Amino acid sequence: MPGAPVTEGREPDRGLFGEGPRTASRQMALMFALGLGLSLAGIPSVPGQRTALVVLAAVQAVLALLAWWLPWHRSDPRAPLVLSLPALVILALSTWAFGGSTAGTAPFYLLLAVWAGMHFSVRAVLALSPFVAASYLVPLFAVERGPMTLTGAVTFVPALVGVGVLIARQMEHQRRDRETIRRMERWRAALSATLAHDVRSPLTSVQFALETLDEEGELPAEQRHSIVSVALRQTGRIRRLAAGLLDADRLDSRGGLRLDLTTVPLRAAVEEAVGYLGTPVRVEVPDGLTVRADPQRLEQMLVNLTANAARHGAPPIVVSAAPDGRGMLAVHVRDHGAGVPEDKRPLLFSRFSSADTGGGSVGLGLWITRELARAHGGDASYAPADPGSRFTVTLPAG
Repeated sequence: MPGAPVTEGREPDRGLFGEGPRTASRQMALMFALGLGLSLAGIPSVPGQRTALVVLAAVQAVLALLAWWLPWHRSDPRAPLVLSLPALVILALSTWAFGGSTAGTAPFYLLLAVWAGMHFSVRAVLALSPFVAASYLVPLFAVERGPMTLTGAVTFVPALVGVGVLIARQMEHQRRDRETIRRMERWRAALSATLAHDVRSPLTSVQFALETLDEEGELPAEQRHSIVSVALRQTGRIRRLAAGLLDADRLDSRGGLRLDLTTVPLRAAVEEAVGYLGTPVRVEVPDGLTVRADPQRLEQMLVNLTANAARHGAPPIVVSAAPDGRGMLAVHVRDHGAGVPEDKRPLLFSRFSSADTGGGSVGLGLWITRELARAHGGDASYAPADPGSRFTVTLPAG
């Protein structure tokens, strides 16, 4: 079938109105029914073609029923386009039956162009244009309408195709706009869900720590230090979550972040980042390795990966690093859990992936990590370990 319809962002298929194969087929059924009525009405005015018009009316009745009742919504979205072919044949026969007069068929050609533009792609409309031209020209030549036939076709057929193309392009723009609105709404809902779920828990811990310090009065230094450490860790968790959400918004709206690049000692950066976590992490980064990175963004990447390993993997969690021989350093974060199921691996670094909760419950951590790594000139990847998972970030060596 020529050309595929643009399906992204389509409205629900509601039958007669909206978009989708069922809507397209039922609208075509109404056109067949209208053609049936006009064929029957034209019988008295063209007595010599009464048999042909009766046959056309019967064929259109059958086609209207098929277009209306067949389960087009279960088929390929392009399937209703086949209905345009018998429609064009009927238009050609109707033009011939009325002695080459296009007064009654021209509106149906226009309706067909509008229908094709509303439901199918520009490619489909263009692919249909030779059939439209043949349907219009053949009966006119058959009844020998003369040189004016070609002149009229040169004007009429391109105009029909142009109408279909313009409508198809406009529908594509509207679908993209609706999809943008849907993404914005999903983003808003995701932010709300993240704030409601992931911020409430650490805030509760901070509130409990402050209330304990206020109610207990003088506490031993060790106990007071423990309570303050809990509050600071939870505050750091809120800060990282907020930074992740802000970075995702910046990456989505502007496509990039400003990086303050400097030479960063990698082992010290890893040790500082894993200090925010409540889970022990073994650091096996050799001394002397440095990376060219934005310190704040480097910390964010390391926290996202180690938090993801702590949440979804099993100890021990090990952070290691080594040069890759191409002027880059590969930083590996490995856990010893069950690993990532194979069917989820292609979606690991996509935004809102359910396999990723390192940056919040809506799945932002791994996506942000990859975008930040690419902004530095590197990348992020996943590889299965035996046992567990290994996430790797490559960054320029210092």
